[in-house]
Amino acid sequence: MIVCVCNNISEGKIHQAVNAGMTSMSELRKELGVGTCCGKCHTCAKHVLRECLSNSHQTRNTVQGMVFHANTAIA
Repeated sequence: MIVCVCNNISEGKIHQAVNAGMTSMSELRKELGVGTCCGKCHTCAKHVLRECLSNSHQTRNTVQGMVFHANTAIA
């Protein structure tokens, strides 16, 4: 889905930006140009950003909580 029509920024590009380490709207504005023209996309972009950060946080917690046993046979 296109979030920012003015700069052709998709939801996927925002996901990629978050995966690359961006965590704020100011970073998205600076790096992607989200919300720098008409500003109508700001609310949607912020929602997508929060969703991505939430998913990223949940994934990190799940991976950190896992215990890996390298020499254990699985039946």
